[in-house]
Amino acid sequence: MIIAVTSSGPELKSEVDPRFGRCPYFIIYDTDNKKFEAIENSNMRGMGGVGIQSAQMMADKGVEVVISGNCGPNAFRTMDAAGIQLISGATGTVESAIQEYKKGNLKPTNQSNVEPHSGLN
Repeated sequence: MIIAVTSSGPELKSEVDPRFGRCPYFIIYDTDNKKFEAIENSNMRGMGGVGIQSAQMMADKGVEVVISGNCGPNAFRTMDAAGIQLISGATGTVESAIQEYKKGNLKPTNQSNVEPHSGLN
């Protein structure tokens, strides 16, 4: 399974970033081979539509689950249409979020948890 975690840095020890569309990095983790790739979020400084663009990036990478602190409605709808599950409210390190997900302690949500454009604040 391919999991993406919003991250403040390029390592598993980095903190989960609370923003989806404007996080500095996405950590793409493969649960089968336990390898990860850090992707700098080129959408981070965009003027608008960054959640949708970031969600499309996740779909293009074959991501099945996204773990983040927060996610707005436009990004959520885009991921939902692509069949990507969202887990919001995550905190701590990327590594701990992945472990908690694998243990079954983090569950997907069926809605966004912040208003549009909340990552600008």
